Amino acid sequence: MSATGKCILVIDDEDIVRVSCTRILTARGYEVDAAAYCADGLQMLEENTYDLVLTDFKMPHMDGIELAAHIIEKYPGIKIVLFTGYTTEETIELARKRGIHAFMEKPFTPEKLAQTVAEVLGE
Repeated sequence: MSATGKCILVIDDEDIVRVSCTRILTARGYEVDAAAYCADGLQMLEENTYDLVLTDFKMPHMDGIELAAHIIEKYPGIKIVLFTGYTTEETIELARKRGIHAFMEKPFTPEKLAQTVAEVLGE
């Protein structure tokens, strides 16, 4: 169990994002797992319990909003944060309509990541 008691899954096809998020959030007391592909992330959700999923918008095979729809349908208690370098009002609106809890623009700072995660988890 993590120091915060919260478990987070990071799903992003960029190595640097997965590694950075894991390092930043682990240092703040969270338990963090990471997956490079949506299919791997969905498999991890089958095998583990998470409080939050951080996912990218643009990924191969399935985008973050489609992934979020799968997660929300099967695991309605999990919070979701979507991050992307392709911010448009349309993307933000679609994310909100799909039940995504927060939206972060890439690149983001460690402080912004930690603050967003804490806010979404109600800490």
